[in-house]
Amino acid sequence: MNAEELEVAPGFEHENLQGRAWEPSSEDELREGIEKAFDYRGDVTILRKDGSAIEGYIFDRRTGATLAESFLRLFPKGDATKIAVPYSDIAGLKFTGRDTAAGKSWEAWLKKYWEKKAAGETNIELTPEKLD
Repeated sequence: MNAEELEVAPGFEHENLQGRAWEPSSEDELREGIEKAFDYRGDVTILRKDGSAIEGYIFDRRTGATLAESFLRLFPKGDATKIAVPYSDIAGLKFTGRDTAAGKSWEAWLKKYWEKKAAGETNIELTPEKLD
């Protein structure tokens, strides 16, 4: 087997949503925004139709046939309890938290690795940075 002849799938490019507001005008746009919020690696602020807002990390979502049957679950910021929010209660979303994985692609790490190697460093390893 020749590695040069193997098909290579391109990496997944994450959309930079940090600081963006999602104001859906249809059910499909709301569902799309919730999927983006679920994939986001930071806190999201949910703007409810009653005017309240809740910020937290979305860790689960369940889609049903209608918005009332669909809900997302999140850990509110600064609280360990889990909250469920029906899609039908959501007016909009804001990507308010820092995207903890932004700029941390394999290619970015590899570039840093080769820069350190060229500078003569040894024992180069992948270490996580501290979260806020």
